[in-house]
Amino acid sequence: MRKIQIQIFLLFFISFQISFAQQPQKLNSVEIYNQIKKLNFLGSVLYVAAHPDDENTRMISYLANDMNARTGYLSLTRGDGGQNLIGPQLRELLGVIRTQELIEARKIDGGEQFFSRANDFGFSKNPDETLDIWDKNKVLADVVWTIRKFQPDIIINRFDHRSPGTTHGHHTSSAMLSVESFKLTNDPKVYPEQLKFVAPWQVKRQFFNPSWWFYGSQEKFDAANKSKFTKLETGVYYNGIGKSNQEIAALSRSRHQSQGFGSTGVRGEETEYLELINGETPKERDNLFDGIDTSWNRVKNGKPIGDLISSIISKYDFNKPSASIPDLVKAYAMIEALEDDHWKAIKSNAIKNIIASCSGLYLEAVANEQEATPGSTLKLYLEAINRCNIDMQLVSVKTLPDNKTISQNIALKNNNDQKINLQLQLPENLEYTQPYWLKEKATVGMYTVSNQENIGIPDIIRETKVVFNVKINDVEIPFERTVVYKYNDGVKGEMYNFLDIVPEVTTSILERVLIFRDTKSKMIPVKVRAGKDNVKGNLQLELPKSWTVSPKEISFDLDKKGNEQIFYFEVTPPVNPEEVMAKSIATVDGKRFDKDQTIIDFNHITKQMVLKSAESKCIRIDLKTSGDAIAYIMGAGDEVPESLAQMGYKVSILKPEEITPERLDSFSTVITGIRAYNTVNALANKQNILFNFVKGGKNMIVQYNTNGKLVTDKIAPYPLKLSNDRVTEENAKITFLAPNHPVLNTPNKISEKDFQGWTQEQGLYYPNEYDAAFTPIISSHDKGESAKDGALLVAPYGKGYYIYTGLSFFRELPEGVSGAYRLLSNIISLKQPIEAPKQDLKQ
Repeated sequence: MRKIQIQIFLLFFISFQISFAQQPQKLNSVEIYNQIKKLNFLGSVLYVAAHPDDENTRMISYLANDMNARTGYLSLTRGDGGQNLIGPQLRELLGVIRTQELIEARKIDGGEQFFSRANDFGFSKNPDETLDIWDKNKVLADVVWTIRKFQPDIIINRFDHRSPGTTHGHHTSSAMLSVESFKLTNDPKVYPEQLKFVAPWQVKRQFFNPSWWFYGSQEKFDAANKSKFTKLETGVYYNGIGKSNQEIAALSRSRHQSQGFGSTGVRGEETEYLELINGETPKERDNLFDGIDTSWNRVKNGKPIGDLISSIISKYDFNKPSASIPDLVKAYAMIEALEDDHWKAIKSNAIKNIIASCSGLYLEAVANEQEATPGSTLKLYLEAINRCNIDMQLVSVKTLPDNKTISQNIALKNNNDQKINLQLQLPENLEYTQPYWLKEKATVGMYTVSNQENIGIPDIIRETKVVFNVKINDVEIPFERTVVYKYNDGVKGEMYNFLDIVPEVTTSILERVLIFRDTKSKMIPVKVRAGKDNVKGNLQLELPKSWTVSPKEISFDLDKKGNEQIFYFEVTPPVNPEEVMAKSIATVDGKRFDKDQTIIDFNHITKQMVLKSAESKCIRIDLKTSGDAIAYIMGAGDEVPESLAQMGYKVSILKPEEITPERLDSFSTVITGIRAYNTVNALANKQNILFNFVKGGKNMIVQYNTNGKLVTDKIAPYPLKLSNDRVTEENAKITFLAPNHPVLNTPNKISEKDFQGWTQEQGLYYPNEYDAAFTPIISSHDKGESAKDGALLVAPYGKGYYIYTGLSFFRELPEGVSGAYRLLSNIISLKQPIEAPKQDLKQ
């Protein structure tokens, strides 16, 4: 039995950094000890899957914290195609959120994060479709690139490459690409352009990580023959922090808040299994690294380093970590002298962090403002304090990106805080802060990243930094710190954000989609925001010549950074239906600014800034509406209410406690937001009120819910059962099952043309069992599948209509899909219900 030593996890990240993502790391004595032990393990594992939240956090935490292996997670996508339970952000904005959730998860479980350029375009039923939309060659190149760069000894796939069609096509594709890469990464003829930056690399062995859901049930998994599997006992209890490996993994998984993956930690014995699918079979089957040298002996001239670190571990004083500093500094110098660039870079960075932690060395670079523009002068406040008795000297500081070195030669005496003020001249060509993968035009399946060295980097690339050059025992060590902005919140205390580089001015058309139902003009609001003081210029709203805009331009003068002002343009549409893009452009001193600034700010992730083209879709549409006031009950979060307002409806957002007969009396229609019956518990006690609302002659429209964890079994006044049925091919042929039904004819005549141009999918989680009272309206299906008839179900109930729809209105309306607006108008307009037929459950 392997000797159980003191194990530790980065408690700081669990207890504090979860809420304040930019807070500097401060390790305690036990955490420092574990990091020193990790210095002496030179083995790597890369875990591979398709999306954020696919990773097995129990396995990642075990590998990183129990085995001390360098552990990475390659998620091929950033999760852009998922649903969002915490806000209205979808597509690339959701991808930004889920990227940050993965980064926070890795801070907790001790892993590292990587991505490919693959764009999560939504659910895919088979890998053929996935790899066609993704551009297989490019994603495979990214997998090979990540392996060559990370140099894992072992790869673990989350999904099985041999069972296409049994799970999400992205899932199977991730495994297939991983398996294919195994024989390619060491071939210099494969993607030779990468070899300017990395060397060929051969992984030793590759595993598949099966689990009960792969077998269909826990019972089947328990009964399966696992005699040839590698078995890892991952139910470890870490005495140093009083947490089990599973509890740490649950904290990590719970970072995936946008997907609703909060997890409860468990305790006790637990086993993970690995099936070898490539490479050398370990002689000791349950020893993952059997036959792989994970000591410093694998590096030329590395043995003395390993011996020294072993000595540091054996002599470590938990009451005085600073006693290890002289030997740690000596080990750092030895690492810096290595020829092996790979492990040299990894271990050098690790040991620097350990030295800083042992000494209580606190180094920080704070800007006087959270946003700055290229070419401006930034005031920086530097802090340097050594909190131990080891002599140190701050030799100099270097500012980036200007590479200016400023001599300091300040003695850092024990607990003597040093404050330094300096000015940083930002370059005129400094790039704006934003997710680098969103800077260039993307396709449906792929993001564009022209710089090879950036591919796979998880986070925003921030260029504004300060390097503190500190001399300890005659060895000069550079400590790099990213410039931050911090302030005191009266409730939360010290708060951190990173410095963002922003345009001098940003603009925003306040509506993403502008609907024109006739030739009447509309006043369109455009917001201008100053990125610096004293911004003067002209604002224009650009549209094709067939549209009239008045005035041609509007002057603006904003005296303070952060000031905003809204201006109005009168826009007159053409006579005939047309869909165009409107762009807002600000011109300052002859320079055009065309970016719209979006801020994403949630407590569990780092604040994010996204810059997109300042544009909106203008639609001259043949759209008739009927009805007036709509009550909208929000679910997981969507932008449908804004779209309804564009259509001309008066929309009120109702909280669950406002759902009363008296409050509903003034509305003609109630609409529940996406996944409302998955997320709003109070709805379970409001159904009778809502059904009586329909019975009295009104309409109720329920948008899609998933078939698990419903707050009530009676989401409809008649029997209705949700399934996993979905149509992912957005252009799948539509068949009208009830062509004469009012919902397809009044007030708009719906045709197949109205289902053209839909994005990502037609719909999801359709009912597959429903009462005969329901009339199925349309049918469609993905290639090779049976017809799916549950996309839109309409049932008269009393004097009104109850409508259930899995159609993805929540995606189509914000994208300005004309047919979605026309169909939704018809649903809202339903009148003159017929008598409900007898109940007869349809299978």
